[in-house]
Amino acid sequence: MRLLKLLAVAAIPAFIVPGKPDVSLVSSRTIDSLGACQGASFMDGKVYLYGDREVGMIREYHPEADSLHYTGKEVKLTVAGKDVINHPTGIARHGKLPVFVGNSIRLNTEGTLWKAEIYEVDWKGMLKAGNLDGHLIRTIEDDACIQGTRPEYVEYNGKWYVATADYGDKRNEVRLYDPAVLQKVDKTSAPGVLVKKFSCGPWVQNLHWVPEKGILVLIQNQIEGRRWRFTFVDLKKSLEKGEQVVLSSVDIDKADELEGFTFTGSASKGIAVTSSRKSNVHQVHVSW
Repeated sequence: MRLLKLLAVAAIPAFIVPGKPDVSLVSSRTIDSLGACQGASFMDGKVYLYGDREVGMIREYHPEADSLHYTGKEVKLTVAGKDVINHPTGIARHGKLPVFVGNSIRLNTEGTLWKAEIYEVDWKGMLKAGNLDGHLIRTIEDDACIQGTRPEYVEYNGKWYVATADYGDKRNEVRLYDPAVLQKVDKTSAPGVLVKKFSCGPWVQNLHWVPEKGILVLIQNQIEGRRWRFTFVDLKKSLEKGEQVVLSSVDIDKADELEGFTFTGSASKGIAVTSSRKSNVHQVHVSW
């Protein structure tokens, strides 16, 4: 089991809105064997980092103070050795609800054509097996999306939904899908899947739900593929208005591609990840 040391760095100033959420960078570390890291999730006391190495994969870490211990557990997102979820873009898991993993597939070298898919998986089974063999339940084309998919469970009016968002600079949306319907269809355009939606800003790489505050964090780039932005939106007000209701937008002066973010047991301490090969995992502090 390997201890990954933090590299201390000076906090980088961010745009601060008085009385609103603010994000500051505390420290940075390099974690290898992820390929280009695409996101982070905190579940059952563990941090799961996922990326697109030679195949799509997920690795499990145990957080301790200012370090992460690799537990030795890795899942290759393959079936019979074939790369299936090659570019994982989100993990939606909550309680006993179905577990979904997103995938954005590049269809041309220019990056102008994409296909988005959402996979229902047996989470416990794939963690134990280390792959998707026998644990890939359903493949759903997210054809209701505009560009890409990044599933995350959110709560709205007392019910849990799978939220997802687009990456691009035109007609971006956050959409809510009904998980009970989603797990029975082959396309998100099927009747009853889409429940609510609202328009949002460009370049959303991932989503993170803060249930105790009713806030959805849009993990974004300031420009295509570069620079960090955290946008905190009031989910309920945004869905009722049909467009994002922003509580705070925080830009951090880092030039690489912010890909994901998760809190790690509290609403003040979190981890942000980028697709860089070095200094790709960052401890951040959020003040409210």
